[in-house]
Amino acid sequence: MEDIKFDAKGLVPVVVQDEKTRDVVMVAYMNQEAYDLTVKTGKAHYWSRSRNQLWLKGESSGHFQMVKGIYLDCDNDTILLVVDQKMAACHTGYWSCFYRLRTDEGWKAVGEKVFDEKSVYGDK
Repeated sequence: MEDIKFDAKGLVPVVVQDEKTRDVVMVAYMNQEAYDLTVKTGKAHYWSRSRNQLWLKGESSGHFQMVKGIYLDCDNDTILLVVDQKMAACHTGYWSCFYRLRTDEGWKAVGEKVFDEKSVYGDK
């Protein structure tokens, strides 16, 4: 019996952390189907709120997230997914989606860009 508390839209936030670096590489959402597929396949699946569809992380880029651990927070309403992140998590080419730092001058890119997003995804 799973104790995950999905919200009124049937979603739960997922914080994704790389197993080796311990970097938080992204935050996404799962519905029950995405969660079940993640457990079954060992690859991270999510629910895209913007596209309103299920997606396998890495399906188009090859930058899969191999699941190493699934943790549930104390309120049962947030998942921590520990993964072996292949290449990069961010669709913009950065290792992590959290690549910008707030400075007095505004947001500054401080993360590592590891691939050219146009060569992977084309001009979108």
